[in-house]
Amino acid sequence: MAKLDLAAVAVRRGSSYPAPHDAPCAGRMRQRLGDAGGLEDFGVNLMRLPPGGWSSQRHWHSHEDEFVYVLEGEVVLVEDAGETVLRAGDCAAFPKGTGDGHHMVNRSSTTAVLLEVGSRSLEDLTMYSDIDMKIASPDDRYLHKDGTPYSKPPEPA
Repeated sequence: MAKLDLAAVAVRRGSSYPAPHDAPCAGRMRQRLGDAGGLEDFGVNLMRLPPGGWSSQRHWHSHEDEFVYVLEGEVVLVEDAGETVLRAGDCAAFPKGTGDGHHMVNRSSTTAVLLEVGSRSLEDLTMYSDIDMKIASPDDRYLHKDGTPYSKPPEPA
């Protein structure tokens, strides 16, 4: 099964973040291509980000590298150091453990299409830079930074 049928890969809309942190990501659409292809060591997502949408809350990973390639459109990469416009053909890399929170925001008038690649580590802790939230990979629960759990919302459709 080397070739994937994109039409057969489920589209996940929105985010599983607890409210109200899910709202900025409500319009994003992701297809988990790595999962569909049976990959275990790294994940690959095809994401469609509508105008005004966020890719995620601003975050960084303790044990996972991330890479994003813009296939279509334009997004603004927001990091600790500021903002950078990324257009089709541009890419960005986010090494694990840097503590530099990042996300993409679509401030254009057209949908952007991104390819996201990330390693999968059971040791990973995702920290959210601007909000009181973190997530530990082994149990996949959203926690406040003091360790108090959020109630888990239903998975996006």
